[in-house]
Amino acid sequence: MTRQILNSALDAVGNTPLIRLDRITKAEGLQCNLLGKVEYTSAGGSVKDRIAKRMVEEAEREGKLIPGQSVVIEPTSGNTGIGLAMACAVKGYSVIITMPSKMSLEKEAALRALGAEVVRTPTEAAWDSPESHIGVAQRLQKEIPGGIILDQYRNVNNPLAHEFTTGPEIIEAVTSTPSTSTAPSSSKVDVLVAGAGTGGTITGISRAIKKTHNPDCIVVGVDPKGSVLAVPDSLNTADAGAEYIVEGIGYDFIPDVLSRDPKDVDSWVKTSDEEAFAAVQKLMRVEGLLVGGSSGSALAGTLRWLKSDEGKKIAQTKGANVVILLADGIRNYMSKSWFLKLALEAEPSPLAKQISSVLHKSETISDVKTDVPSKS
Repeated sequence: MTRQILNSALDAVGNTPLIRLDRITKAEGLQCNLLGKVEYTSAGGSVKDRIAKRMVEEAEREGKLIPGQSVVIEPTSGNTGIGLAMACAVKGYSVIITMPSKMSLEKEAALRALGAEVVRTPTEAAWDSPESHIGVAQRLQKEIPGGIILDQYRNVNNPLAHEFTTGPEIIEAVTSTPSTSTAPSSSKVDVLVAGAGTGGTITGISRAIKKTHNPDCIVVGVDPKGSVLAVPDSLNTADAGAEYIVEGIGYDFIPDVLSRDPKDVDSWVKTSDEEAFAAVQKLMRVEGLLVGGSSGSALAGTLRWLKSDEGKKIAQTKGANVVILLADGIRNYMSKSWFLKLALEAEPSPLAKQISSVLHKSETISDVKTDVPSKS
């Protein structure tokens, strides 16, 4: 493929790789193909770059954003904010991001580095409370001249960004990769698994695949325990109101852009923080992918679904393609306690013990030599 000079960072949004997760596939005893859509290679570092770019450009096209006057205000868990701050840095708009306190310091630092103003809100505030990140954004929008909320929760350009970019990219990668004896493929996207936050990602990709490629594709939504997005609602009752650490997925309300219609999302899986972070470690240590917590949720949800009665047949079908949306990278979470525990407090590996033994032996020999009296 010919590479060309890009005009701005916005031209480096999307076009992310679809990567085989063959080592995990083998370790889990699966016959199907696990394929990770790795979104942290996008310019702003996450899948949310796509919706930020589209929402800004469509607002300009509709005359809602006015250069030199408009101030973009957005409530977000961070990644949409980073995408918007990047887009607005390129286009010259001021940006205010409201974000719950639980979101990482790295997200705030990235936002401020891009020139955005950041307002933190109480994590425990209900979505419809005046103190929530949504309520504070609405208050700022009313009081600040030129303020505009592009509103990822209701903006149709959220799912459309994925219907027109992420979905087609996945379809093209799968259909253009030939099936071989060593890497058999159905040449279809048979299953798509994605976490749900606003729900625009899973809704948009599902529509792209089912409308234009494979109407029989099974779409699986992953929702953290404590969130209310999964269907049926009975899935959410056992852990209703529980706090979860993983960022970027799950909500205490149903965003307008999330389709809970079984025609768009066939099945739902609930995941815990513990299994999400264990899956992050697996993706890093086994596949070399430096992903964030919600990507771990997506992999954990995938493996759970493949072991269910519904998923067992796909799991043991050679050439079946199971695509997992890996939403962002570890950049935004490196100060979080779950990651520090994973990276710095893990049990010593056999190699680490061997290194320690070698160095200890060297130190002992050195001490002995030092203690030997010299000949006079």
